[in-house]
Amino acid sequence: MSDAITQLAVHLLDAVQTFFHRSPWLILRDCIDIGIVATLIYWVLAVLRGTRAMQMAVGLILLSLGYALARQLGLVTTWTILNSMLTYIVLIVVVIFQNDIRRALMRVGAGGTPFLRATRTARETLVIEEVIKAVQLLAQKRVGALIVFERGATLDEFIEHGTVIDAAITKELLYSIFIPSFENPLHDGAVIVRDWRAWQAGSFLPLASSDKLDRNLGTRHRAALGITGESDAVSVVVSEERGEISLCFEGNIVRNLDGESLRNALFGLFYRKAGSPAEGRAKKTKDKARASTAPQGAAGADAAAATGPAAAVTAETKESP
Repeated sequence: MSDAITQLAVHLLDAVQTFFHRSPWLILRDCIDIGIVATLIYWVLAVLRGTRAMQMAVGLILLSLGYALARQLGLVTTWTILNSMLTYIVLIVVVIFQNDIRRALMRVGAGGTPFLRATRTARETLVIEEVIKAVQLLAQKRVGALIVFERGATLDEFIEHGTVIDAAITKELLYSIFIPSFENPLHDGAVIVRDWRAWQAGSFLPLASSDKLDRNLGTRHRAALGITGESDAVSVVVSEERGEISLCFEGNIVRNLDGESLRNALFGLFYRKAGSPAEGRAKKTKDKARASTAPQGAAGADAAAATGPAAAVTAETKESP
């Protein structure tokens, strides 16, 4: 065993020496090549992370390992079956990952990226604050609402277009849009926020069709989950029956948020947080929130799940006795 380890170490050392005993241009070219591949792999993992597609990808990897093992051990029948399945692996991947592939290609075409911005402008902060004030007021009045923030991917393909208003976002505007009235046909649809302006009102969205959704979730929540599952949009929902504020992102839902939790959640989803002692805990908590629904009483942990470090601190404070 020690001889094998020694030989392996010698081979690795020879490979490293051979790599660097070349012209600087060749070394730089290979380093750039390796960096591009590593970035692509990281980007794909960032897109798939926390989704059902990631679980399927793990299954395909295990299937490939089983195929290699069966071939190595001479298990002819098993190898033949797995070989027939892997022959159509490209078609299987396209069918299974079609939504994730489409989302990724839209991000590339729109110049999107899985990396978050480090800073926010005063205009963006003002828009988020106005949305928070509006949904808090609507929740108090038990008025249903659905607000969708468009991010890197355009939503034109997924929505049934409503009325173009292209207006600055204010609490009064959002409140007036969602007031239920026979003379107000816009209140049933969603407000689409594009470039931090109210682009459309009364838009209809695709509904989530998962059988695992909570039966208490109505059409607004299913629409919010549907559009965030098909794109990288972020949705804020107000329940008409419960006066509850929820946040949907990446096909997941965080329910029963208050104003501070919603603020931390939105800032955490749109902007990169600076490093802090709570960042590691926030990352672990966010992984736990990636489910189709969450208990209504789990506002503290779920708020931290959708956000950066600041929300983790808020959640921990709420959950402590």
